[in-house]
Amino acid sequence: MGLRHSFRAATGALLLACGLQLAHAGSDPHTIVFGVAPGPYGDMVKQAIAPSLKEKGYKVVVREFSDYVQPNMALANGSIDANLFQHSLYFEKFTADKGLKLTKLITVPTAGMGLYSRKIKSVDELKKGDIITLSNDPTNLARGLRFLQSLGLITIKENIDPTKASERDIASNPKGLVFKPLEAAQLPRTLDGVTASLVNGNFAIAAGLKLSTALKQEQLDENLKNIIAVRTEDADKPFANDIVTVVKSPAYAAVINDPKNIYNAFQQPDWMTAAKKGFAACPRFVY
Repeated sequence: MGLRHSFRAATGALLLACGLQLAHAGSDPHTIVFGVAPGPYGDMVKQAIAPSLKEKGYKVVVREFSDYVQPNMALANGSIDANLFQHSLYFEKFTADKGLKLTKLITVPTAGMGLYSRKIKSVDELKKGDIITLSNDPTNLARGLRFLQSLGLITIKENIDPTKASERDIASNPKGLVFKPLEAAQLPRTLDGVTASLVNGNFAIAAGLKLSTALKQEQLDENLKNIIAVRTEDADKPFANDIVTVVKSPAYAAVINDPKNIYNAFQQPDWMTAAKKGFAACPRFVY
C-alpha cells in the first residue's frame, strides 16, 4: 500500500510538473500570444497591432476561442499573454467572480450591439408574441435589456441596478414580446427562426452581418468598449508597455480610420477621440 501510494504521489508530481511546463511553454518574452473571440478583433490584432510589434522585435500569435469564458481563463493560467474580446463591464465582473488577477491595459475601438432581423424592416413592426433572442451572460443580458429600454420596447424595474438586470426585472413589455437569452455566439444563427436578435458586434461581423443592416445600433458607454487585458503581474513588463505604445501610435490610427476597413465604423474610445481633437488643433501632436 505504501509503495502504491508513493507511486501515485510520484506520478502526480510528474504530471503537475509536465502541466506547468506545458502551460508556460510559450513564455518567450519576444512572443506575444493574443486570445480573441470570433469576429473582427483577431483581424485588428493582425492588421493594426502586430505589424508595429513585429518592428519592435516581437512574434505575434493570434489564438481564437469560441466563447467569452475561455480567453480570460487562458490568460490567467498563462496559456496566452494578452486578450482582446471583452468590454470593461464584463471584464470587471468576470475577474471578480472568478478571482482572477488580470489588468486592463487600454481601450480600443469597438463594434456595438445591434438589433438584427430577417423578417422585419423596422422596430415599429414588432408585435405581440414576436421572439427576440439576446445574450445570456449576466453582463450582456443586462446590457441588452438596457438597449431594449432605450428603444422604448420595455422598461426595467426602478429599484433594480440596471447593470445587473435580468428578464425577471422587466417591469413593462407593452408589445408583448418574448425574450429568449442564449449563448452570445449562437445568436446570429437564430435569425432564421425568430423575429429579431440582439447581437454583439464581434459575433455579428463573424456571422457576415453588416453593422449598417441593424434595425438599431446601440451607442456605447465607455465601459462597454473593448479592452486589451494582461495578467496583473505582467502589466508593467516591456511587452505590455509596447502594446499600449503601438495602440496609441499613428500607424494603429491609420488602420482604424481607413475607410476601406471595417474598423472605421467602430465607436472609438474617449482617449482616441480626444487625441484626434488634439491632433486637429496641433498638427505636430502624435497619438
